[in-house]
Amino acid sequence: MDGCGGDGRRPRAVFMAFGTHGDVFPIAGLAAAFANDQRQYTVVFITHSAHQSLSTHLAASKVRYMPVASPPALAAEQLDNISYDSVQSNAGPMSFSRRKEIIQTEHRKACLASVEEVFGNDPSIHSDFIVINFFALVCWTDITHWMWALFMESWGLWRNDCLNLSPIPYTDPVTNLPLWHVRAESPLLLYGFSKEIVERPGYWPSSAHICGFWFLPMAWQFSCDKCRELFSGDFNSPFEGILCANHAGLEDFLMGSSYSSLPIFIGLSSIGSMGFLRNPKSFLMVIKAVIESTDYRFILFSSGYQPLDSAIRSVASSAVESSVEAPALSNDSTLLFNNRLFCLSGSIPYSWLFPKCAAAIHHAGSGSTAAALFAGTPQVACPFLLDQFYWAERLHWLGVAPEPLKRQHLIPDIDDAASVNKAADVLLGAIRSALSPEIKAQATVIAQRLASEDGIGEALRILKEKVL
Repeated sequence: MDGCGGDGRRPRAVFMAFGTHGDVFPIAGLAAAFANDQRQYTVVFITHSAHQSLSTHLAASKVRYMPVASPPALAAEQLDNISYDSVQSNAGPMSFSRRKEIIQTEHRKACLASVEEVFGNDPSIHSDFIVINFFALVCWTDITHWMWALFMESWGLWRNDCLNLSPIPYTDPVTNLPLWHVRAESPLLLYGFSKEIVERPGYWPSSAHICGFWFLPMAWQFSCDKCRELFSGDFNSPFEGILCANHAGLEDFLMGSSYSSLPIFIGLSSIGSMGFLRNPKSFLMVIKAVIESTDYRFILFSSGYQPLDSAIRSVASSAVESSVEAPALSNDSTLLFNNRLFCLSGSIPYSWLFPKCAAAIHHAGSGSTAAALFAGTPQVACPFLLDQFYWAERLHWLGVAPEPLKRQHLIPDIDDAASVNKAADVLLGAIRSALSPEIKAQATVIAQRLASEDGIGEALRILKEKVL
């Protein structure tokens, strides 16, 4: 396919994604797949600098990584460590909302600067295009068409003051009268989930497509370089090899002959960094209470959230001093609670881990949800915000999870015995429900329906057909 302009310039494809790991990484996977398939393109990926780990993987696919300094999530305690060049040092303390406003303003400026750097003053050619997620810069036609009403308060004035547009899309900036006659055709909208999980309503426009879940290349999902080196497969190749020596303890915990049952995964991904995990100790005490009343074993992924890792180290240190626990297995893994809780601050591909687990307890983020569905693993969901509540309810409706937990049933605000035991009782009930024959059978049925899907491949096919 020859997409060059009349001046011989290569066409440009910009993929722009913001938010947490689950919001950004699937778009990065699509960008890499596109670059590998359409080598005549100059492909750029714009995201937060906090996702620096993507740069090496993207470079391998000849995708240019362009970082933006804004944080993926804004929690009040995080902002204490952020400096603001645009604010004088003697301005005094600011409210959380004011600091958030400053970050958003700087973020928008950085996004515009990045796009201008890519396209410069060159005239656009027909093959140029931009792909964004819903947390990207809110001025593109995609956002104004699909979600403008949700963003009116935060960006209406910005449209008017900075872009000289009406605060309300498709209205005259002077009269505020509708301008429907200039409204373009609905932009292309790609959903990275499966039609087996969310049916496509008949009233959707033809430009909206359900592609299937977008899973990352397996090699991208290791935090450990040595484990990654042992893997040498393609995007969809199963990883059945042995983990590196530093993580042999995890493999033994999963599949050791001394255990009669599979462990249960528990992980909250970015929930900690978003400010919802305010009492990590209570979270650990709830897990401990469940362990003490059952024969269950757990694998906890801390996602590198420092307060949770500190709580884990504190519990481990106290246990070692009293000679009732084993010391840390490696720099990023620890055994707690009579060696029945394996804590890992790094990451291992869910597609390798979940089939080896009896159940998965998580925050109902789209990535964790998809991985457990694909693996046929029963789930327990505890949503915290936004679409997590939808996915949690959907899992229950599908019959692969019990009713969603409330956050206090997993992370009590205080760690007194009464609160911890009450939460543990509810969590234990949910686990037993998830391990019922009915839910286990339904999880297997759903996984079989998803097995043949290739979400990124389908999204790539649609991009080539509709855009190129």
